[in-house]
Amino acid sequence: MSEREEPTLPDDLEAVREALIAWYEDDHRPFPWRRTDDPYAILVSEVMSQQTQLERVEAAWEEFLERWPTTAALAEADRADVVGFWTDHSLGYNNRAKYLHEAAHQVETEFDGEFPTTPDGLQELMGVGPYTANAVASFAFNTGDAVVDTNVKRVCYRAFGVPDDDAAFETAANDLMPDGRSRVWNNAIMELGGVACRQRPRCDEAGCPWREWCDAYATGDFTAPDVPTQPTFEGSRRQMRGRAISILKEYDELSLDDLGPRVRVDYTPDGENGREWLRDLLSDLADDGLVSLEMRDGETVARLRR
Repeated sequence: MSEREEPTLPDDLEAVREALIAWYEDDHRPFPWRRTDDPYAILVSEVMSQQTQLERVEAAWEEFLERWPTTAALAEADRADVVGFWTDHSLGYNNRAKYLHEAAHQVETEFDGEFPTTPDGLQELMGVGPYTANAVASFAFNTGDAVVDTNVKRVCYRAFGVPDDDAAFETAANDLMPDGRSRVWNNAIMELGGVACRQRPRCDEAGCPWREWCDAYATGDFTAPDVPTQPTFEGSRRQMRGRAISILKEYDELSLDDLGPRVRVDYTPDGENGREWLRDLLSDLADDGLVSLEMRDGETVARLRR
C-alpha cells in the first residue's frame, strides 16, 4: 500500500454504519465509563487512558471516583494528594493529574459546576486538548465529531484505503459517522480497532462487521500506519485476491476464462496460472464469504457476494 489512491467510501454507507453499531451493541468490552454520561467521570477516564492500557485504568478510575466523586470534591482536594494518587497507580505524567485538578477548579469557579457541552467549550479547561474535548463531548453529551485515534486510523487505512494523512483521516472518519450519534459511533469504531482490527488483525475471530467492504480483508494486506509494511506485495496472492474482488465489483458475474486475464496478464486456461490456479484463489475468497461460485453449462462462474 505504498502508493494509495484516493479513498472511496462504500456507496451503501448506511449499511456500513448499521453493521458496526449492531456489532458493538451486541457485544463489547464492558468498561464502566461506557455506562455513564457523567462528563467528569468520562474526563477522568480519558486523561487516565492517555498512557495506560484500558484494562489497567479500570481499577484506578473506580478508586479515583470513589475518593473524589465530583469536580467539587476534586477541586477541594490537596493537589499533592491527587498527584500522589497518580504516581501510586503508575498513570503516566504527573502534570496530567495537576491539569485534571485545575480543570475541576475551573468547572466549579468559572462554569458554576457545569461542564461545557461542546468540543470548543471543553478545550477551555486546563489540559484538555482537541482529542480529549471531542471524546468528552461525544461520550457525555453526544455532541462530538468523529474521534480519530490510532485505532480509528488503522481501521480507515485498512478498510477504505484512506491515506496516512491526518486531514484525510479526519475527513473520512466524519464522513463515516452518522449524524447525531457520536456517542455510540465513536465507542464502536474504537472498539473495532481495539478488538478486531488490531495491529495483528482478528477479523474472523472477532466477527468484524466490515469484512465485506474491507480492502485489507479482500487482499490480505494488513499494512497500516502503525504496522510495518509487508514485503513482496507485487505479484503476491493477496494482490491477486484484491484484483479479483475489484474486477467482480465491476461485473455482475464472470466465468473463469473471462475473469482470469483481467486478474493477471499471464493467465492461460490450461497453464500454470490458469483455471486451476484461479479456481483455488476464488475458493479461498468463497470460504471467506466474499465470492460465490456455481457451475453453469460446464463452466465455473464467479459472483461477488453482496
